[in-house]
Amino acid sequence: MNTILSRIRRRLSQQSFPHTVEDLEKSDLFAGWWYYSVELLPGLITRGQYPSTFPMLPRILLRNCDLRGTTCLDLGSMEGLIPVVMCRQGANEVLATDAIDHCQQKMAALRHYYKAKFEFQQVGLMYDLGNKLRKSGRDSFDVINLSGLLYHVFSPLTVLAGVRPLLKKNGLMIVSTNVVADDTFTMQLNNAGRLQEEVNTFWYLSVGALDYLLRYLKLAPIDCLYVSHRDIKSSVRYMSDVESGYLSVVCRARDEPIPTREDNWMLKSAQHSWEYAGLIDWDFCNRQAVTQVPYSGIIEKDLLRDDTGTVDLLRALSRRTIHQAERSSDAHLLRLADIS
Repeated sequence: MNTILSRIRRRLSQQSFPHTVEDLEKSDLFAGWWYYSVELLPGLITRGQYPSTFPMLPRILLRNCDLRGTTCLDLGSMEGLIPVVMCRQGANEVLATDAIDHCQQKMAALRHYYKAKFEFQQVGLMYDLGNKLRKSGRDSFDVINLSGLLYHVFSPLTVLAGVRPLLKKNGLMIVSTNVVADDTFTMQLNNAGRLQEEVNTFWYLSVGALDYLLRYLKLAPIDCLYVSHRDIKSSVRYMSDVESGYLSVVCRARDEPIPTREDNWMLKSAQHSWEYAGLIDWDFCNRQAVTQVPYSGIIEKDLLRDDTGTVDLLRALSRRTIHQAERSSDAHLLRLADIS
């Protein structure tokens, strides 16, 4: 039903968008609040929330994924920048999602002006997504973008557990989140807004914890990019008394957890933990089809762990850091000419 209603709203909304710069510039659509900066007609760009130098890491990494013919999922899509990019990179089907349908008109505008064909589903709170999407018949994806969500939820691990069964075997998931750049296995609470003033921000995972949780959930880090909050020039306060930043990790789905050589706990936990078995539908995950979606990014060999073959995320931070966006297509800005 949600899919049908989404299609109806899209058809109706596509009929009412201005076709001239003059009319669009005077419209409520253009003057309203925008998360991303988006060129709707040549030369006319909405005013988004990010400075032009702020790099959009998952967008940069997504270019290394060969999306031709794939089925893709984007979580927390806002106006739909990533879904448009996925379509333009050749994805066969793209599903955009968000907790509420708060960007419905703006998302429809992107479909219209960018001639992008993607669906939208409202999912409510970002938990139990496997079951929510399965009920609508959307339960198998070659590529999943899970970016900018884990610090906005009470339980990051539970969100990851809900998404994991949706990924095809050997599929790719881009996981991006704010992190504390240390080797502990902790999460830091945003008490009193000390990490970020935004009221829906709760936890910053340590880099060590994120690395561990991904491998625990059978996701092998194969590439990453990092931007330090110290390099971000924005009206939003990110700075605190800890070294923090935004880390984006490309993961390849594996059939088993990926412990380090000295870790005797991970496999035992995966075999016997009630939470691991009860919150993640591994039977469904094991029935997923195998995908061969290629990834062309190259990571330095000395950044790979010798026992797991996965990227050591903490060691990679300094070598995989981007200080600012060198071009608009690396930023939170979508232009009509962009193909990725």
